[in-house]
Amino acid sequence: MTAPSLVSDTRPVIRLRPKMDPRRIRHGFPWAYANEVVTDRRTKALAPGTLAVLEDENRSPMALVAVNPASKIIARVVDMDVTATVDVAWFAARLRRALSLRDRLYDAPFYRLIHAEADGLPGVVIDRFGDLLVIQPNAAWADTRIEMLAQAAQEVTGATTLIKNAGGRARSLEGLDDVTVVLAGEMPTAPIPVPMNGATYMADIASGQKTGLFFDQRPNHALTKQMSKDARVLDVFSHVGGFGLAALAGGAASALCVDGSAPALELAAHGAGAMEASDRFGTRKGDAFDILTALGEEEQKFDIVVCDPPAFAPAKPALDAGLRAYERVARLATPLVSEGGILVLCSCSHAADLAKFQSACVRGIGRSGRSAALIHSGAAGPDHPLLPQLAETGYLKALFFRL
Repeated sequence: MTAPSLVSDTRPVIRLRPKMDPRRIRHGFPWAYANEVVTDRRTKALAPGTLAVLEDENRSPMALVAVNPASKIIARVVDMDVTATVDVAWFAARLRRALSLRDRLYDAPFYRLIHAEADGLPGVVIDRFGDLLVIQPNAAWADTRIEMLAQAAQEVTGATTLIKNAGGRARSLEGLDDVTVVLAGEMPTAPIPVPMNGATYMADIASGQKTGLFFDQRPNHALTKQMSKDARVLDVFSHVGGFGLAALAGGAASALCVDGSAPALELAAHGAGAMEASDRFGTRKGDAFDILTALGEEEQKFDIVVCDPPAFAPAKPALDAGLRAYERVARLATPLVSEGGILVLCSCSHAADLAKFQSACVRGIGRSGRSAALIHSGAAGPDHPLLPQLAETGYLKALFFRL
């Protein structure tokens, strides 16, 4: 095998293995896996985050890639121009393009600003909370260039506070640390109120999950709100009250939020108070499966039941167990839905595609002796764009059934 060489601009070269079809990369697929690339000692010696030129087996340049020999995704396409200079101006151009879309979508600066590959910044997530940005550099190339990225983000958005959030499974797969850092400004000492769909959510930037709030469910919250007038609503795996608070904004008679996290439920209650809806809001803390079972034994009924659990199948090895868990959620939730009511079942599992997830849900509903019509299949909002060549970017599924 031919070892990587240096091109004239001193960038290293890595090469696809013989007989690997280069068309997938040329047609927009953003990754090359370790088993697709010649991994001799020079390639293995490259520092994680190194920019290199990816060539096909005939030595024709294909793309500028970020290399991480420690990751199964050994190369991420950064630019199709192999001569591109990745500097502050380069980051700013990508950020301006992403911002132009969000400015057309939303009238307030609360959204996902960068959604990784689909926004041209592989492995990078940026959520915006007014003049505060939470940046997750989940790939080595971005982590090593975090100062450039932060400078560009401030220039483009005018944000005064930037937080690098280092939590999450993706960083560990890249061999990165889990140390959260304040890049500019100061870490908020109180939750930030976030207006969405007429509701007020409280985002805990300092110690909440992920970046502090999940923007991806916004359109599914909106549909739930639309159907919630005078409804009794149950929001299971509620986190900070995503569906429950949206239902209250839509005029729900009551909303009960169930979660295992006391701090998350406190934030949900804080949000209900900010909406002057505390009298219609309640919480139950505990294991969601146990509480679903208990509510069934109590013969409780709700007009709308929403179950939005964490990823039960984050990767393929967990798929079978994850699908069984989704089926169990559906089986336990179905008896709680009143006749003619709505059951909303969600999945954020990358490994469970829509067809598999829907089948698991339908099995669970059927095992409860009910029949259902699927009235809507939802996904993440447009601030979470999907890269068509990368199925994993379409992770969120939300199925609305009428029972």
